[in-house]
Amino acid sequence: MAAGAVRISLLIALFALSFSFSLGYDPSPLEDICVADKNSQACKNPNQVTADDFYFPGFDKCGNTSNKLGSAVNLVNVEKLPGLNTLGISMARIDYAPSSTAVGGALAPPAPPLDPPLYAPYGLNPPHIHPRASEILVVLEGSLYVGFVTTDNKLFTKVLNKGDSFVFPIGMVHFQYNYGTTNAVAFAGLSSQNPGTIRVANALFGSKPPISDDVLTKTFMVDKKTVNYIQTQFQ
Repeated sequence: MAAGAVRISLLIALFALSFSFSLGYDPSPLEDICVADKNSQACKNPNQVTADDFYFPGFDKCGNTSNKLGSAVNLVNVEKLPGLNTLGISMARIDYAPSSTAVGGALAPPAPPLDPPLYAPYGLNPPHIHPRASEILVVLEGSLYVGFVTTDNKLFTKVLNKGDSFVFPIGMVHFQYNYGTTNAVAFAGLSSQNPGTIRVANALFGSKPPISDDVLTKTFMVDKKTVNYIQTQFQ
């Protein structure tokens, strides 16, 4: 192949690659503001935009952690705050119950690595993925055991205390777990106006329609009775 043809082929390949990257992240804004119009895909008429389009109250309120996981996530994305449209950011408040709230009896927190059979469950934001965003987490109150897993199954973990922060790269499975015996609160910033959340367990055992038992039994190397029991927890 001639050198000129090779250069053209490389340019086409690079253009295709850059184009695919541009589709993988939130678009850059082309105007000063582009408040999302909830009734269409277009920007809201600038003459109808008000300060309320950029305002969200309520992050001072504690989330309801009276659930099986003992946690509550209040995610503010473009659906709740139209002014985020095209800005490529969102944020969340996460509340985590202590052991005394989640189970009824306070226990001393275990030292990592955690040994599940030996302690009662604290508040957990379970393993999940944000397919369109990286995340930075800041602890405001309490202590959290956090971590993420890379594509080669390497686990990075850290115990965070008040004022500490931790980054979860885009697309990595990650979690946060209340490491203390008091309520914990954290705020997260995400690099997308609509980061999306895929909870690993819910996706595998709570999908509609359900994933075939044959797939799950072979994946987790357990019997169908075990798979069916786990599925009932996510219905």
